[in-house]
Amino acid sequence: MLVEKEKFVEAVKKAIEEAKPRNFVETVEMAVNLKNVDMKKPENRIDAVVALPHGIGKPRKVAVFARGDTALKAKEAGAFVISPEDIDELAKNKRKAKKIAKEYDFFIAEAPLMPEIGKKLGQILGPRGKIPMPIPPASDPTPHIERLRKSVKIRTRDRVTFHAPIGSREMEPEKIADNALEILKVVENKYENPQQNVKSIYVKTTMGPAVRVV
Repeated sequence: MLVEKEKFVEAVKKAIEEAKPRNFVETVEMAVNLKNVDMKKPENRIDAVVALPHGIGKPRKVAVFARGDTALKAKEAGAFVISPEDIDELAKNKRKAKKIAKEYDFFIAEAPLMPEIGKKLGQILGPRGKIPMPIPPASDPTPHIERLRKSVKIRTRDRVTFHAPIGSREMEPEKIADNALEILKVVENKYENPQQNVKSIYVKTTMGPAVRVV
């Protein structure tokens, strides 16, 4: 384990204590700074979706490209549904497509729709890290939607730092720490000697000061 849970709990408590009260519920975020990793090599970059044990205090927003039964089930599960016809409309209306890409955290798509989505919306979804997760046609998207509602995406691209939301200041520090440790598992599984690859870890509320964990 890269960091003991107790260390995270202490840092989260301190970050919340030191943050001034705001008129909205602040998110608690973590920043991980890596070292001794050549990010010019794509194989060293991190690009992962992590299901957090306790979510981040509010459900993430999920959109589903689907038709028929899958679309119906996605709607019942509370997701935003984008039909095949909508893909054409969004391809013509880039402003609307960008708005949807910004508004929704995760996208799912029936596998047969993926080539069309890539061709018509890839330029908008790709750079934002929002390429849909493919699922079999006519399958039930509900389990995927439920999992993504508690998930976060971490991407380093070519940088040695990544940020991730790990909860809200209303959550118990212990639960926030559990979420943080789940994200660190990605680093542990990615590199051969993760202890040699983590330079520092910080936690903070949206507008509060950063507190060093390690």
